[in-house]
Amino acid sequence: MQLYLVQHGAAKSEVEDPRRGLTVEGEKTVNGMADYLAARKLRIDRIEHSDKERARQTAQIMAARLHPADGTRQVADMAPSDSIGPGHQRLQNESCSLMIVGHLPYLSRLLSVLLGVQQDRTLVAFQMGGVVHVDRDGNGEWRLGWMLVPELLPGRTTEHPSAA
Repeated sequence: MQLYLVQHGAAKSEVEDPRRGLTVEGEKTVNGMADYLAARKLRIDRIEHSDKERARQTAQIMAARLHPADGTRQVADMAPSDSIGPGHQRLQNESCSLMIVGHLPYLSRLLSVLLGVQQDRTLVAFQMGGVVHVDRDGNGEWRLGWMLVPELLPGRTTEHPSAA
C-alpha cells in the first residue's frame, strides 16, 4: 500500500476568513506540488481529507491534477488534535494507494505510530503543501519512502512555516 500524507496549504487567519480557506500563496504552493506530482505520474486511488476548509481545498487541487480513481472523500476524526486510533486502525486494512490531506499535529502523530515509534515523537518536519510518502509491505510493516517539501520544487525558493 502506498500512502501519501499531505499537510494542507497555508490558510487565512480566522479573522480574515472564519472558515480558514487557503491563502493565495497556499493555493499557489499546492498547485505547484500537484503539478509536480502529476508530471511524475503519481498514481492515487483516493484522496481523503478532514472537514476543515483548508484540507478540502488542498484535496480538491490535488484531485484536479492527479485524477484519483475513487475521487475525494471527507473523513471524520482527522482534525488537528483528534485521536489517531481510528485512522491508524483503518489504514491497517486499506489496500489502495491513498493520499490523506490533514493537519498537524494529527499527521505527525499518525506517521510516528505507523513507523512504530511513540506518537509524540516528531519524525519529520511537515510543511504546508508538502508530501510524505510511506508504504506498507506484504508483512504489514510501514516504511518511510520520501518527503517532498515545496522549497524543492522547481522555481520555489521561499520557506513555508508548519502550522495546523
